Amino acid sequence: MITYKELGLVNSKDLFAKAVKGGYAIPAFNFNNLEQLQAIIGACVETKSPVILQVSSGARKYANQTLLKHLAKGAVDYAHELGFDIPIVLHLDHGDTFELCKSCIESGFSSVMIDGSHHSYEKNIELTAQVVEYAHKHNVSVEGELGVLAGIEDDVSSDVTHYTKPEEVEDFVKKTGVDSLAISIGTSHGANKFTPDQCTRNEDGILVPPPLRFDILEECEKRIPGFPIVLHGASSVPAELVKIINSNGGKLKDAVGIPEEQLRRAAASAVCKVNIDSDGRLAMTAAIRKAFNDNPAEFDPRKYLGPARDSLKELYKHKIVNVLGSAGKAVNCN
Repeated sequence: MITYKELGLVNSKDLFAKAVKGGYAIPAFNFNNLEQLQAIIGACVETKSPVILQVSSGARKYANQTLLKHLAKGAVDYAHELGFDIPIVLHLDHGDTFELCKSCIESGFSSVMIDGSHHSYEKNIELTAQVVEYAHKHNVSVEGELGVLAGIEDDVSSDVTHYTKPEEVEDFVKKTGVDSLAISIGTSHGANKFTPDQCTRNEDGILVPPPLRFDILEECEKRIPGFPIVLHGASSVPAELVKIINSNGGKLKDAVGIPEEQLRRAAASAVCKVNIDSDGRLAMTAAIRKAFNDNPAEFDPRKYLGPARDSLKELYKHKIVNVLGSAGKAVNCN
């Protein structure tokens, strides 16, 4: 077993307390490979933002669990090399079994999510409490979930949304002992978060999704005041990236995400962690498709993965500064 402290990582407890008090959200960026990790750390160091490196079960298999711990240690060293030691959390995204969470904790993760939302309420509590009991013995943070998000992303999929019931959150938090809670207020996984008939079109013909259920968020805040809340499926699916992809051979039809002004509003509340994955995939794919279209004879991966990394870094800097409000917050964490 290796502990996250040996890798130079931190858990999320103090970071969340500061974020709730300060009215901002910490970016939780998913990664699978080296270029994504370089972009994340580069963006967060330049903006002096704390960061949560998220790894899904599928990403852990893809990157390899042995390599992952060395990548996490490398991220800490890379930030130091770039000139600023930002707090870095390594987090399991959407863990679905106790065994997976336990394995991640024993391989250096400083935070895990146990997603029991597909179980009954009682089973969700039982499973979440089991993970919390083990994780807290190792000072590892635990995120639980109430409610179900629609959409598809990695190993997570659902055809329908089940909004979080505010009347359940206080009981759930008390019985499980979780450190943060993911809720469902209308966000969704993937790039096609909503069907066209769920949206309206603005004067430019762009699909506009239904607004988030801030009434549910506000009621949850009242019932668990000051408790860290998490938003999953919070990519905005920028229209300009979709346009680049489609104009260079892609076929992303009716891709629509969460408007950034709604995410800014959420980040100013008790939402202290916002998950962003699809937007990163879009930024990299747009850059790669354009590179292939502009230079069809190119076969050096550095020549198309390099621009993809740079595009991703700029996207994340924008999110940190203009959406989440976490720029400069790492200064108070060291």
